[in-house]
Amino acid sequence: MVPEIIIDDYNYDLPDEKIAKYPLSHRDSSKLLKYIDGNVSGHTFTDLPSILPDGAFMVFNDTKVVPARLHFQRPTGAHIEIFCLEPIMPEEYVTMFEVTDRCRWKCIVGNVKRWKNDTLSLYNPLEDEAIKEMGLCADLIERQGEASIVEFSWSNGAPFSKVLELCGSVPIPPYLNRDTEDIDLERYQTLYARFRGSVAAPTAGLHFTDDVLSQIADRGVNVANLTLHVGAGTFKPVSVENITDHKMHSEYYEVSKRASEIINEAKREGRRVIAVGTTSVRTLESVADENG
Repeated sequence: MVPEIIIDDYNYDLPDEKIAKYPLSHRDSSKLLKYIDGNVSGHTFTDLPSILPDGAFMVFNDTKVVPARLHFQRPTGAHIEIFCLEPIMPEEYVTMFEVTDRCRWKCIVGNVKRWKNDTLSLYNPLEDEAIKEMGLCADLIERQGEASIVEFSWSNGAPFSKVLELCGSVPIPPYLNRDTEDIDLERYQTLYARFRGSVAAPTAGLHFTDDVLSQIADRGVNVANLTLHVGAGTFKPVSVENITDHKMHSEYYEVSKRASEIINEAKREGRRVIAVGTTSVRTLESVADENG
């Protein structure tokens, strides 16, 4: 039986002035809370290597955030925001970012009711010549509930990864209450990000620096990588009374055979497997069998 979880029971006051709008100058200067057997202590992230238990094994999510938010304009002047969720044609992420003329994505479209099936042009208020040369356009193919299938086309032969880098913006969390800025291109990305596909960063990994990772390795902590591309569900507010009625977007994940083998080996050896962030946790939970 599914327990009844009422969302109002989890409401709490979080004043806007308590939310950090920008990252600290040094990633590993952030605060770190340690909780063990009911005991709580405060630290900075630089303390993590010394806090990890002996023989620990860590699992990281190596997804990479893409500039998935695009702003277009109708011939009438109305603005339409398109938020890319997941590739449709081609379906594979790697192939998608290599195409050079057109592709289709499942998207969340702002002001979709004002889009009357006409072709949209990218909004380019500064008349950027490189963006003009790109010639990026969008056509609404189909509506699927809250999402839409959108076809993008461009004319300069650039791969779609380059199209997004030039024309898109990083979709930072809405609770920051600010526009995307240049600093987000670097800091809203983990140092170990490898595979493009997320619309949001696995934020627990944002605090790791080369120095912290090096100290973790020096302690003999082995690591494995998996990939989960964070979807727009992470931004979607819960608007229902009972949490079981909330519909989440699906997310793409991948755990290689090698990663599975070394994680299972660590468990057999009795090592503490520590997942970095909720994205790594839910991926491991999704692929684990009844024996863990």
